[in-house]
Amino acid sequence: MNNKQCLNCEQKVSGNYCENCGQKNDTHPITLKHFLFHDIIHGVWHLEKGILLTIKETFTRPGQAALDYINGKRVKYYNVFYLILMLIGLNILTVHYYHEINHSTVKENIGNGLKFMNFLSANVKVVLLGFVPLIAINAILIFRRLKLNIAEHFIIGGINLLGILVLCLFVNLFSLLSIFQGIKDFAQILKSICLFLIFLFPAWTYFNATKKEYSIMGFSWRILMFYSLTIIEIIIIITSIMYLVTNQTDLILNVNL
Repeated sequence: MNNKQCLNCEQKVSGNYCENCGQKNDTHPITLKHFLFHDIIHGVWHLEKGILLTIKETFTRPGQAALDYINGKRVKYYNVFYLILMLIGLNILTVHYYHEINHSTVKENIGNGLKFMNFLSANVKVVLLGFVPLIAINAILIFRRLKLNIAEHFIIGGINLLGILVLCLFVNLFSLLSIFQGIKDFAQILKSICLFLIFLFPAWTYFNATKKEYSIMGFSWRILMFYSLTIIEIIIIITSIMYLVTNQTDLILNVNL
């Protein structure tokens, strides 16, 4: 039964939702049954459903999913950048537990190497999120037929980072499994496959986004240019950070992941 007045903002309501604030018009009294089966179970299910759908779309059709989001089809997707922050946290947690369990695989960094690793650890979110504008700028220069602005390229960049972080999480989980001798070799193979997929993921994303715009040959030389430019920029950025933090550019980081 529709209310004639919104209980939240007191505006007149004629449909299922308030046109002023968006609240549902069929607000029920809070009972134990409603709290358990609607607020908790229904809410968690829809949250998980949105996350799982977003991750599935990230791997099956990342470019098209990003374009759907850009074109306004957003209800079914969980916020990509919220999900990125969650995955950064999960990756940090798995790396922490790996080193806690397996001390023998971590050699102590001393001096400048330790300074650099501490800087990366303290700024991990900024470092990882910085990947998004980096590839967005490269993509807007190379994949011009998409006719997207820089903010829209940020969405595709976010999908890229999301897929990479999911694969990184699997790398960390397989590293944990490799501690056990019985499955060590198998876990190492799976880890190597995930690392290879991390490298290929941007190519898959942009191929999926631009397949209607470029021929195979046209896409191939553009993605090679994209990778070359991105790798050069990453090397320059890492070298610059090393110099700013340690005044050196030739550090050896003694960390065995």
